[in-house]
Amino acid sequence: MRLLVIEDNIELANSMKKGLENMNFKVDVSNTGEDGEEKASVNEYDVILLDLNLPDIDGIEVLKCLRKRSVNIPIIIITARDDVSDLAIGLDNGADDYITKPFQLLEVRARIHAVIRRFHGRTNPIINIGKLKLNPINRTVYIDDKEVVLAIKEFDILEYICYKHPAVVSSEEIVEHVYDENFDPFSSVLRVHISRLKNKLRNVQGEEILINIRGKGYFLCVE
Repeated sequence: MRLLVIEDNIELANSMKKGLENMNFKVDVSNTGEDGEEKASVNEYDVILLDLNLPDIDGIEVLKCLRKRSVNIPIIIITARDDVSDLAIGLDNGADDYITKPFQLLEVRARIHAVIRRFHGRTNPIINIGKLKLNPINRTVYIDDKEVVLAIKEFDILEYICYKHPAVVSSEEIVEHVYDENFDPFSSVLRVHISRLKNKLRNVQGEEILINIRGKGYFLCVE
């Protein structure tokens, strides 16, 4: 899943990026509200982590602007402010959750997964689609109760497709949500990952369950 961290403290922002990437998130960083607004408007993220005390634009104003632009993905406020009225204003203006500083990255990870589940209308942390079971926390996949061992990027792709199920997911969507802003869109890497993933995802009859509709994208066919 791809995150945007809007945080003016460069040391903290870089620390969050490193820590969250070690948890297998893809992370872009903005150190100003203006840059954060621009990135959030042109890229597709799964969650935005928004600091309120930004140097150029107050975080609440960034939040309001993004919601006015119909950026409807989950936004988690991360702030040193502990005034209840400030937090209430943030939630009233479209924030989905908040975390006060100082914080532990394990808490941040848990809240990220929680808002993603709610955004996709899921309550169970385990994704069950037919005989496929995917656990986003410990990053395991089972088909017909047999574990399927996936590489990091293969799991990331499958996780996003599972969250979007039963929709057909285009290659462009996968690139937006599984790779960060440094990914070369003309690279053949995605095709390689998809090919390997398709070969690994088979039912007990040996049939592929990740199906490609030419020109449209991919979906899961799991009984």
